[in-house]
Amino acid sequence: MPRIPRFFMNDPRAAYHVISRTALPGHDVLGYEEKEHLLHLISWLSQVYFVEVYGFAIMGNHFHLLCRMLPENQFSDEEVKRRIRLYYGEKRKIFFYEEMFKKWRKRLGNLSRYVQDIKQRFSRWYNKRVDRKGYFWADRFKSVIIETGEALLNCLAYIELNPVRAGIVEKPEDYRWCSLGYRARIGTGKNFLSLDLGLPRYEEKSEKERFELLREFVYGKGGLGEPERETGEKFRQRIRYFTESLAIGSKSFVEETVNKLKDLLGLKRKRKCKALKNFGDLALI
Repeated sequence: MPRIPRFFMNDPRAAYHVISRTALPGHDVLGYEEKEHLLHLISWLSQVYFVEVYGFAIMGNHFHLLCRMLPENQFSDEEVKRRIRLYYGEKRKIFFYEEMFKKWRKRLGNLSRYVQDIKQRFSRWYNKRVDRKGYFWADRFKSVIIETGEALLNCLAYIELNPVRAGIVEKPEDYRWCSLGYRARIGTGKNFLSLDLGLPRYEEKSEKERFELLREFVYGKGGLGEPERETGEKFRQRIRYFTESLAIGSKSFVEETVNKLKDLLGLKRKRKCKALKNFGDLALI
């Protein structure tokens, strides 16, 4: 199914699975220092932009990012000022005015600008470090629309299991550059990641309890740990649904996405959503 690029939903339920690959040959372009710097950029810019980050995985030649853009109208002018200062640093003198706030509100709530900022800053750092010129990233990033709730949880589990599928580690929390490993290492409530997944069973839980629920779900999906914890729904192989689809979620959410896409592009032929086998009530297009 061809992916429609740069179609973003103006919907608070819509999260995005972002995937971007390097242009350089080889599977280990991103080594220890490169992964550390890319993680630093993701962490820092996630505190600048109006974004809620659920998970990530930085591999040898690509990275995954699962996030949701937040409505710009929920942030005060003072908060926008704080984020601009965080972006430029305290030493830079900044003169604030009304048009500037409008410009920055639009920018800080834009997924493309957020990911572009991460990639461009990394490219400049990498090229300067190895004394090279040219593109570092292969192409524009892919993005799959993921509805918050069960679809978001399943996509997050798929992302967390990337280093396990690659044979790098046996358990995702042993991998420094995936969000489960980062949460295990840094601790809950002390990082830029969110576990507000839009699931009722997570709402009344503490951050530590949410982490354990996530870990248990990931173990079940990956067929890890004790046999009785396995669900039989193993994510050991690459599941193209999470990387090649346009949208994944409930049938009503996916149908709404189809209708918006139809109106946006003027499509005459209706595109039907398909049920996602072995994923409960989830559907995709």
